[in-house]
Amino acid sequence: MYKFLKKTRRGGWMSLGGILLCMTGSEAMFADLGHFSQLSIQIAFTFVVYPSLILAYMGQAAYLSKHHSLETDYRIGFYVSVPEQIRVPVLAIAILAAVVGSQAVITGTFSIIKQCSALGCFPKVKVVHTSSRVHGQIYIPEINWTLMLLCLAVTIGFRNTKHMANAAGLAVITVMLVTTCLMSLVIVLCWHKNALLALCFIFFFGSFEALYFSASLIKFLEGAWVPIALSLIFLAIMYVWHYGTLMKYQSDVQNKVSIDWLLSLGPTLGIVRVRGIGLIHTELVSGIPAIFSHFLTNLPAFHQVVVFLCIKSVPVPHVGPEERFLVGRVGPKGYHIYRCIARYGYRDIHKDDVEFERDLVCSIAELIRSEKRGSSVDVMEEVEDDDERMVVIGTTSSNLEGIKLCEEEEEEARCSDEVRTSETVVKSPERLKAQAELMELMEAREAGMAFILGHSYVRAKRGSSFIRNIVINYGYDFLRRNSRGPSYALCIPHASTLEVGMVYHV
Repeated sequence: MYKFLKKTRRGGWMSLGGILLCMTGSEAMFADLGHFSQLSIQIAFTFVVYPSLILAYMGQAAYLSKHHSLETDYRIGFYVSVPEQIRVPVLAIAILAAVVGSQAVITGTFSIIKQCSALGCFPKVKVVHTSSRVHGQIYIPEINWTLMLLCLAVTIGFRNTKHMANAAGLAVITVMLVTTCLMSLVIVLCWHKNALLALCFIFFFGSFEALYFSASLIKFLEGAWVPIALSLIFLAIMYVWHYGTLMKYQSDVQNKVSIDWLLSLGPTLGIVRVRGIGLIHTELVSGIPAIFSHFLTNLPAFHQVVVFLCIKSVPVPHVGPEERFLVGRVGPKGYHIYRCIARYGYRDIHKDDVEFERDLVCSIAELIRSEKRGSSVDVMEEVEDDDERMVVIGTTSSNLEGIKLCEEEEEEARCSDEVRTSETVVKSPERLKAQAELMELMEAREAGMAFILGHSYVRAKRGSSFIRNIVINYGYDFLRRNSRGPSYALCIPHASTLEVGMVYHV
């Protein structure tokens, strides 16, 4: 009798895992909120999905009540209970439902990976925005191929729908349990409600979910181990990438060069200033990157005009040309060093080097002209950051009095002559200096622009622990070499590119 009750109790406990699978399909439907409105999903669920589920479950229950005397009644599947006349149409509908459910899972995966990558918790991947209006509609080729390979591996490895159902059930109930725990934090931290309310919420819903979770864990060896193994693998990847990225960023910030060091070098920076514009790509939006001092230490010459360029992506479809560049000075005017932050939307296409060079030089010229006039006619916005005055300048303005840098292709050939033959009367030293600075900028542009890409690497310092060596020297280095680089690097001409690397020992 005791063995019978124990077996019955275990069977009822394990049946909770089967009951859990009944809600997984309808739960996946709500992942499509990024593609459909809430009202459309409510209408579809009320008038189509819910009646279909009720009819299907009632039909299966009726079949089980009539054939419960079979020896293999506990193995009766859904398609056995479907009449033979409509079995093929039901199978076709099930395949279409699986396609819709998989699409919801794929969309959710894309969104999570993009957010993790933006937070520095996942290696950089290619993100393709499929909509110009909705920011959340994206496509990630690498993740799509990874999901396909994982699906094939699980299908070929299990060859059993029961094991795959056990894996899906544990994954779904784990998501629900984690969501309940995080929701309690939202109640306290975001909604500023009483902590007692959050505890009541987590105890009420968490008790039911913990029940289903324990029932799914019983089937750990029958396929439920797959989501746990995959979660541990992705957790290790995310931890290694986040830790390495954090160490690299901290090293970049700690090794920034102070403005006092730059001032001590003098206007010539202690070296020979050659003709041309040196464009240094950096991820820092303030301060002087360590790669610049590393370059000056190892090379005897540098360009007469230096621009620290930082390219940022913003969560809008397009950034207008009048708001593209955020420009400012680094150091005194005689040093001819500028900082430029170029902002691009997720649907913007990076321009070629000629067009980008023209817009960048025109924005710097606008900065010089606005300082000369002591006004902000073309300045859209001003930002003060670390004693640096950054301004958003429109590059399409044609109201350039006296000294001009043209933007149109047909006017580009006569820009130099217009600068040199300007008949503007300069009545103050400031205007004279501004005119001389603009002429030097134009001469530097005619001499050419060199693109300098700075790469910083991290290595575990001598005496570090074994785990730290593995994480930094092997794990993070492997992910860095196999992750996608910045998109702007593809638009830079290789003939004018110089790559400079630095190694930080952390």
